[in-house]
Amino acid sequence: MLQHVYERARRAARLSAVWVATDDRRIHDLVKGFGGYAVMTAPSHATGTDRVAEAAALPEAMAADVVVNIQGDQPLIDPDALDGLVAAFDEAPAPSMATLFEPLRTVEDLLDPNVAKVIADRSHNAIYFSRAPIPFFRPEGAPMRRQFETQLAARPEGLSGYWKHVGVYAFRKEFLFEFGGLPRGPLEIAEGLEQLRALESGHRIKLVPSAGVSISVETPDDLKRVESIMGGA
Repeated sequence: MLQHVYERARRAARLSAVWVATDDRRIHDLVKGFGGYAVMTAPSHATGTDRVAEAAALPEAMAADVVVNIQGDQPLIDPDALDGLVAAFDEAPAPSMATLFEPLRTVEDLLDPNVAKVIADRSHNAIYFSRAPIPFFRPEGAPMRRQFETQLAARPEGLSGYWKHVGVYAFRKEFLFEFGGLPRGPLEIAEGLEQLRALESGHRIKLVPSAGVSISVETPDDLKRVESIMGGA
């Protein structure tokens, strides 16, 4: 799976280099074995973003203005979406941070707390991320969840207006270093979503649409879905 992520990232035209940052020697050696570039980082990092920040501080990364954090559990990541993510920093004013989003396609994903959801303003800046369905389509009566599912399934436009957050982040390098020092606020703690730290501190997160179908492999069932899409590869 890691090799699939690495090779798809290498297909993005706007990524000048692709590194795997890890604190596990087995992963480091695996990447070296398939011809990739890996760097060892400290085992004490609380988040993947902190790990990426350590790698981005290495002398070899000095020329980078934008750093993209791609999770190793995204084997279907779209290279074109990665290019779009980097292109977001060409805008004026450039964001401190950008991430990907795509349409939610099933009620199951909408209701799954392992699938993060996002709502945006009209300029595609994130308003909020949540593990809960947002916006909440308010049903009348109870039980609330069953009513919500029934009324959602009956909407003519289906899941239109519901968006899935794809956990790939791009940072201006100076903000990447700043991010780790920002305080963890009550929203990040409640949802367990570190991107809320930026919003709670008043930073803008640009949302970039992805045309692909992303699946974060969090469970054995997720792995089966990915294997089915990839033809068992």
